[in-house]
Amino acid sequence: MNKKYKKLILSIILDVIGYLTIIPIDIVWAPISGYLMTKMYKGSKGKIAGIVSFLEEIIPFSDVIPTFTIMWFYTYVFNKDKEESEKIDVLKN
Repeated sequence: MNKKYKKLILSIILDVIGYLTIIPIDIVWAPISGYLMTKMYKGSKGKIAGIVSFLEEIIPFSDVIPTFTIMWFYTYVFNKDKEESEKIDVLKN
């Protein structure tokens, strides 16, 4: 299985964990969620996503937002053209 699809499966699992946590556990899960997001997605977009993930988990009743899966789609589907053009630019230099 391709690395990016393994990351998708992990993203779905982490979103389910976040969805199933109850309010007292969210206090522990929120920083873990933010940390994992920054490790899964590098650079500034990973840091921003980590903050969003932390806030989404710490704010009561916002756990239904699939932050990890949204970030996966942003990285591998919606932002794909930008990544491909950057790879081509690197190859030209």
